[in-house]
Amino acid sequence: MKRPAPTLRVYFSDYFNIAPAALRGYGAFNVSLVNDLPLFIDPFLLFNSSNPEYQKLHQDIIEYVRFLRDKAADEDLSQGQLKAWFMFREVKQTWLGFSRLGNNGSGLGMKFARALNRNLHTFFSNFGSESVAKASHLEKLCLIDDGIGRDNISDFTTNLIKDYLLRYTERFAKLHLHADQRRLLTIRKAVFNYTTETWQSDHYEIPFIDGDHVILTPRDLLTRDENWINKDDLVGEFDDIVAAVPDDQLRAQLNNYFASHLPRKTGKRGREKAPTVKERKKAIGAVFRAFPTLLDYYIRYKEDNGDRAESISQARVSESEEIYIDRVMGVVHRLDDETEFYDIFGSTLEETRARVAFLKDVLENKDGYRLFYDKRGKPMRREQDVQILFRLTWFATRADVNREVNNGRGPVDFKISRGAADKSLVEFKLASNGKLEMNLRKQVEIYQRASDTPHAMKVILYFTDAERKRVQAILKKLKIENHRDVVLIDARSDNKPSASNARD
Repeated sequence: MKRPAPTLRVYFSDYFNIAPAALRGYGAFNVSLVNDLPLFIDPFLLFNSSNPEYQKLHQDIIEYVRFLRDKAADEDLSQGQLKAWFMFREVKQTWLGFSRLGNNGSGLGMKFARALNRNLHTFFSNFGSESVAKASHLEKLCLIDDGIGRDNISDFTTNLIKDYLLRYTERFAKLHLHADQRRLLTIRKAVFNYTTETWQSDHYEIPFIDGDHVILTPRDLLTRDENWINKDDLVGEFDDIVAAVPDDQLRAQLNNYFASHLPRKTGKRGREKAPTVKERKKAIGAVFRAFPTLLDYYIRYKEDNGDRAESISQARVSESEEIYIDRVMGVVHRLDDETEFYDIFGSTLEETRARVAFLKDVLENKDGYRLFYDKRGKPMRREQDVQILFRLTWFATRADVNREVNNGRGPVDFKISRGAADKSLVEFKLASNGKLEMNLRKQVEIYQRASDTPHAMKVILYFTDAERKRVQAILKKLKIENHRDVVLIDARSDNKPSASNARD
């Protein structure tokens, strides 16, 4: 007998039984409460906003970093002071970021603390009193320190505006949630007291479910992929940045220095060959090291073009909602309505094989492949997309589903277990991965030996016929082309029926 269909609870609106339109009307993002979604708070959206509250939040961030700079300048900070002022836990209750399982991220540890403290003496010495840029920007840290990424900047920003986010969530909860869906909680490190120079707790009545609270985030603070001020644009927009420098003498020096660091090469016919992308990137790096003030001109350039930041970030957030919410829920409901996907019993290997088979069918035959294409029809080759989809479809299982299990030999995408004796591994790879053959030959077998896991599956996505042929050649070479636990998923769009035909 088929057991009753599970309650499909994946997103905030599902868990709290409210209409998604209520969240959108309030301006909040409808987060998944099963797994983090790869979205981040971009502090530039605070700076560039016409909303006075957001502008005040950006000023508060600047004030706190200036406090850190002044403290670092006055004395050598102890490890205790670094922990108290520079280190923060990830605010996991926002359910945003790069967590590989659920919502547990690493937070801002001593590495971030030391990097920020170190740069406050140099690149941030004029923080709050810039002469080129219109304002101070925390994102500058991403430009000058390879160990700091957008997730660190987002985590830091989230902690510094946590009181605002909590009050924003509290207002929504009192407007839309029942009393038994809220709880009055004391939240640590919510407000900074400049008199006592300590972080203090405060009380908030906020959504509470499954033993923890949830924090909502305004959609218009979020972006995906990169912040508006980011390192990639230093290279991609280098010519425009230099052209925007008003000092013609400095502009000439920059162009001359850049040209001097490009290798001169000639082809067979004596024509000068254009530099490669790698050579150009190296030369641009040399320019920024020799002329660090150019970073400020870059930031000013991004400020002057800031109107594009909001439209681009909102387009990315809307795209994320379509991919991770609308399309995923379509897949989840389809699996529940049309199959016995959520009624699988047996060993974890049997359950995993069946779920991978269902997933393959949905992606190949039921328009699910559209999950991996942007609005222009271009493939988004990201392992994290299929990993998130796979994880979301396991919400109604009795098995323990863990991601990125590190057993001492490296992480694996998923470990599915039901007791100590019944464990299976699943690893997702893109056919375009340059190390695919090495991975297929060694990686999962190493995991099996290290964790004593008896079964493993390898799922490979390909987006072109050339990728398919490459994978098949590798499998044939390794003599595993017919192995039932090596599954290829066809994510091509050019061999699928049109959406109108598929509905006929």
